[in-house]
Amino acid sequence: MRSRYTAHVLGDIDHLTATWHPKTRPLDMALEPRQQWLGLTIRRVEAGGPKDDRGVVEYIARFKIDGRGHRLHEISRFERSNGAWIYVDGEIVERERKRRGGKRA
Repeated sequence: MRSRYTAHVLGDIDHLTATWHPKTRPLDMALEPRQQWLGLTIRRVEAGGPKDDRGVVEYIARFKIDGRGHRLHEISRFERSNGAWIYVDGEIVERERKRRGGKRA
């Protein structure tokens, strides 16, 4: 996970492609050139140890585009392939927003 975040920071599409499962990766990948990455927080890790073939990582990545802050909160699934971890897919976690009257969506 950390190497994929670093690849986003550096704009290293080759690494992102190499670490993305061939069945789920896009045919053409483009990165947002105005995106400025600010940090990565790993919230949770399930499995993914030396004896595991699958793992889950929940993370929040913060970034800016044109000075406006954003965050990507995802629960990602990884599989070990030929000894290396590859990204399979992920579920975006929507941020709760306050509504009128203090209720949460």
